[in-house]
Amino acid sequence: MLSQVSIFTENKKGAMLAITNILKEQGINILGSITNDSPEYGIIRMVVSHPQKAVEALSGAGYMCKMTDVLGVELQDKVGELNRLLNALDESNINVNYLYLSFNRDSGSPVMVFHTNDIMEVEDCLETKGFQVLQFLRE
Repeated sequence: MLSQVSIFTENKKGAMLAITNILKEQGINILGSITNDSPEYGIIRMVVSHPQKAVEALSGAGYMCKMTDVLGVELQDKVGELNRLLNALDESNINVNYLYLSFNRDSGSPVMVFHTNDIMEVEDCLETKGFQVLQFLRE
């Protein structure tokens, strides 16, 4: 499983730039990200090269952050692969709360990063079904 950093921030001009500046200054690479917003606030979810260091740096700058376990599943870069993954989850009655795309820097293959309940159980289920669940994403 992977560690994801969730950052809560005001939805205003320059908010993302301020966060990426902090990560850049700390030498932290963003490996995958999704942003969800509302009129006043947003949640930025990221898989980064050094999650604990990112939480410490962002918290020190006044951001409310949280680390969450997520799964990263490497897929082939071809039509229907996300559908194949979602079918496997559906067959096992597993709900996906959210997902976003990253990629394996070594193989160049897409990696679907997603959150679900019972991460450990879902990880075992997917491995049993032949999916490659990543333990980390390399820079």
